[in-house]
Amino acid sequence: MFATAKAHKNLHKLRFYAQHTFHRLIPGAFLQRQRKTLLRELKRFPDNEQQKILYRVNYCNQLDSRIELPEQAISLSSFKREKSGTYYLDLLSVLRYFPPELRFCHRFGDVTTVPDVPTLVKSRPINDHNQNSVLLKLNRVRHYYTVKDPHRYDEKLDLVVWRGSCHQEHRRQFIRDFYDHPLCNVGDIHKNALGQPWHKHFMSVPEQLKYKFVLSIEGKDVATNLKWIMASNSLCFMRRPRFETWFMEGALQPGYHYVLLKDDYSDLEDKINYYRENPCEAKAIISNANRYVDQFMNAEKERLIGLLIMQKYFERTHQFFSD
Repeated sequence: MFATAKAHKNLHKLRFYAQHTFHRLIPGAFLQRQRKTLLRELKRFPDNEQQKILYRVNYCNQLDSRIELPEQAISLSSFKREKSGTYYLDLLSVLRYFPPELRFCHRFGDVTTVPDVPTLVKSRPINDHNQNSVLLKLNRVRHYYTVKDPHRYDEKLDLVVWRGSCHQEHRRQFIRDFYDHPLCNVGDIHKNALGQPWHKHFMSVPEQLKYKFVLSIEGKDVATNLKWIMASNSLCFMRRPRFETWFMEGALQPGYHYVLLKDDYSDLEDKINYYRENPCEAKAIISNANRYVDQFMNAEKERLIGLLIMQKYFERTHQFFSD
């Protein structure tokens, strides 16, 4: 099982790098000419689909007024590969559709604060003042890995499962409180926990999918496992998210897309027992979650939304251009 899961993940990574390698072989001038054609594709969708696409564009890019970029903003022509290689490749794949003299600010990694200027990021806090954090689909090789779930909900184990590294205090506290709970199979896999009773062995995604309930716990920013949980036949348990990405975690509805837990997880046992006794409600939430994930699985729409987000970014930062 472990070898098969590892091979599947390696194939996912291979596809990611192969796609980017192929894309970089396409001349930038060709992509810039193609942009207008691609943007016109929006009008080919039915009105309701257009509205959904534009909702996502305006959700990820909430710049509502024009603003000048600072002098330290860089242009595409001077954009160089950084340590975060996967972030660089994902951002480059969008930027190459635009003229190389256009300027932008970016911040890679787990971004948990809002920049002072309009900045391209993977993550941002969920609040009413995060307009300067413009979300793009960055580090997708890590955050958009899903596995086809071979198990029906009714066939799964009546327990909640979680595995991860507990670098943050809120994760450590959860593990200390629930590592030996009879309804939980949870544990800290990090080597720093060796010798502690809450240290557990690594579990692959396919192994975790044998459980009816899978816990999603934010780390420094968003929880990496949220997407594959919501794409599966298992029920997602989590606290109300504090951060969001291209996946628009702030738009998820508790009780509709996932099971909401209290911040201290004190209601975890009650929620497990409730959904054990009410499988129809559990399956309805899973179905809603699956439909939510589906909107991120169409490659053409994802590219279009990325281009529209960048078009709006350049317009809002006083960079009018014609080509």
